[in-house]
Amino acid sequence: MAWQLRASWSSGQCLALLAQESTRAYTNRGIAYRAKGEPDRAIADYDKAIWLNPKFADAYNGRGNAYDDRGDRDNAIADFDQAIRLNPKFADAYNNRGVAYRAKGQPDRAIADYDQAIRLNPNFAMAFYNRGIAYYFQKDFDRAIADYDQAIQLNANDVHAYKNRSLAKQAKGDSAGSDSDIARAKQLSPNAGN
Repeated sequence: MAWQLRASWSSGQCLALLAQESTRAYTNRGIAYRAKGEPDRAIADYDKAIWLNPKFADAYNGRGNAYDDRGDRDNAIADFDQAIRLNPKFADAYNNRGVAYRAKGQPDRAIADYDQAIRLNPNFAMAFYNRGIAYYFQKDFDRAIADYDQAIQLNANDVHAYKNRSLAKQAKGDSAGSDSDIARAKQLSPNAGN
């Protein structure tokens, strides 16, 4: 067990420790439900975690992701906002809020969040990848390619970064570069070109 009750602890200390452990347990089970494609059950567990500890930023971030899975961008953004208020250095929450903003058709707000996520964690490959997507849809293919380059430098096995960089290169008229990226993606995952 991660913790042990001590005879010298007060009942208040014991209850606080149980609440802390329960908060983590509900949050972890929420993650598992999301992985199984059950966002409603995940949200229910994140609700319980937040009820036990309203200052637990990870639970708000997780619930925001579950809301986003359901397509409820407004509630997702509200939860990411709260996670960021509780932990202003929470790079994942900025990245996740950026994804929600991008899905709402607000690429400038998305890019600002990805920028902040990268400032907080310069090795955050997913934030570079997501910002590349936002730039791509703004038809800023050079910046998209630069971000996909960085995502690939940080994670050389990111099939999606190769595929998306291929699309950006194709949009710029670089067929050879596009073909090269698709070939690399297929090396990493044989179904990547489909």
